[in-house]
Amino acid sequence: MSANTGELKISSRHLIYFADPMCSWCWGFSTVIDNILQTFSRTLPVRLVMGGLRPGISQPMTDDDKARTRHHWEQVEVASGQSFNFDFFQRSEFVNNTEPACRAVVAARRLDPDKTMSMLRALQVAFYRNNCDVTDVKELARVAATQGFEEKSFLAEFEDIDTMDDTRADFWFAQRSGINSFPTLIAVDNGQYQAVTIGFSSWDEVEPSLKQWLQTR
Repeated sequence: MSANTGELKISSRHLIYFADPMCSWCWGFSTVIDNILQTFSRTLPVRLVMGGLRPGISQPMTDDDKARTRHHWEQVEVASGQSFNFDFFQRSEFVNNTEPACRAVVAARRLDPDKTMSMLRALQVAFYRNNCDVTDVKELARVAATQGFEEKSFLAEFEDIDTMDDTRADFWFAQRSGINSFPTLIAVDNGQYQAVTIGFSSWDEVEPSLKQWLQTR
């Protein structure tokens, strides 16, 4: 694994978190990530990589698409306790393209790496709790403003070709690493990689796994 994902330099021991703002299981996992940041922040920095769940989708969701998505949301709600706004399924002609939301996170990362994770969380809240259209650039700019970004600066960064390239680099890194399930959390130490979770796991599962991994370093 190797990639320039636009992050600040971090220690050799860290976590790589592959996620997508419009991945419902990542929304369920967000409380686990919060706990990781609170518990292990001094020993395990987290590098966030956009996985690209459905980038470039151009066709509106069908009734079957909505039914499958609703089923996933219901599963996540039960497994994680995270709430969802099911009014989303009243939307018509919604194009479930995750690239803009991913690029918004990358734009935030380029402007202020310390706000990368909070931007992801803000987009998740906007989409899953508030039923906002995070495929709309105006909505992305509004969410960015809640994180302290000036809207014009954010929009300029969002539309910058380098931001687009960095977003594609994130997607490529995930694909090259064989990551096709989100969330995925990988522990890294001096070039050695170990999967902490591939897909959703609870905090009760992740915490002892990370503690055990740290004890073996």
